[in-house]
Amino acid sequence: MTSPLHSFAEAGNLVRDRRKTLGYTQAEVAGLCGTGTRFISDLENGKERVEFGKALAVLQALGLDLLLKARGEDR
Repeated sequence: MTSPLHSFAEAGNLVRDRRKTLGYTQAEVAGLCGTGTRFISDLENGKERVEFGKALAVLQALGLDLLLKARGEDR
């Protein structure tokens, strides 16, 4: 399912839900991505100043894709 994100909090909730669906702890995801558990917590809590590269690594590890498109385009 794809839908526009309107806040970092929404993105964080999606990351948290995916992590839990996969059965990972924050510590396990942090280990997979080479980050600390604090980073995973900040990301899941919608902190706006997380490092983008690390956030992309977490998305990759959780099997999530980040898609960007201009508004009004079909895909």
